[in-house]
Amino acid sequence: MNLHPVLRSLAGAAAVLGALASAPALAQSVAVTSIVEHPALDSVKDGVREALTKAGYTEAKGLKWQFQTAQGNTAIAAQIARKYVGDKPDVIVAIATPSAQAVVAATKTIPVVYSAVTDPVAAQLVPGWGPSGTNVTGVSDALSMEKQIELIKKVVPNAKKVGMVYNPGEANSVVVVKQMRELLPKAGMSLVEATAARTVDVGAAARSLVGKVDVIYTNTDNNVVSAYESLVKVGNSAKIPLVAADTDSVKRGAIAALGVNYHDLGLQTGAVVVRILKGEKPGDIASETSAKQQLFVNPGAAQKQGVTLSDALLKSAAQIIK
Repeated sequence: MNLHPVLRSLAGAAAVLGALASAPALAQSVAVTSIVEHPALDSVKDGVREALTKAGYTEAKGLKWQFQTAQGNTAIAAQIARKYVGDKPDVIVAIATPSAQAVVAATKTIPVVYSAVTDPVAAQLVPGWGPSGTNVTGVSDALSMEKQIELIKKVVPNAKKVGMVYNPGEANSVVVVKQMRELLPKAGMSLVEATAARTVDVGAAARSLVGKVDVIYTNTDNNVVSAYESLVKVGNSAKIPLVAADTDSVKRGAIAALGVNYHDLGLQTGAVVVRILKGEKPGDIASETSAKQQLFVNPGAAQKQGVTLSDALLKSAAQIIK
């Protein structure tokens, strides 16, 4: 049977469309970068990967996954950002503030999902917490500083001077220090600052606080978390209690931390990446924060740092590190 030429071309078009419909989706590519490797940020990366796998995005099905760390160096973070922009992945995931800033500075078109950033607005990643209207969205690890101060008081009830070691070049740390300066006097305490611009400076900064403070509080500063053992050494030898914002630091020698579960934060970040891979625009997705916060307590560290923990505090802990 000879089809009319118009019908023949329509049939051909239908066959092509049918073949396209049954063809597998184009392989997706996700490029992940982190300012440094330490337990909290590694948990974010692993959580992102797990969320992609659960949604069916695997290397067996064509997912192209790459990961690079900047080893704590902002110049390397900028190099990684430029490399990724050249690679043109479907989504770039930037873990921690310095890496996110580097990536956002490098592209205005490729979708960027930040994670583990305390204040994305202050870091100038997004104009506000609502949908950005740009190529950027993400998940923040912001904590209530009032609750952090409550925890400090529960661990060291008579504390008057709170020491803080931080990197002045890290936007998230600067935001936390500013909040602590304002909030501590309302709780009858004051802040004593010690800066550590590099990971190797953390121990010396901690030693500079000996004799000047009743407790040392650390936020999720990447330099400090990377070198937490050097802080623990000072805390143990000088009997200065350590309170952290990063729950993984409790396993490494802090007395207590009220913080986000970074693996859950990674899963939450991965869910945002999946939405973008499925066609949503990053600029239509509002920035998120973690709904889950957990108290980790280490009674052994308390003993080494000269503190007796109350039964109430121990009972309220989600996890007690033995």
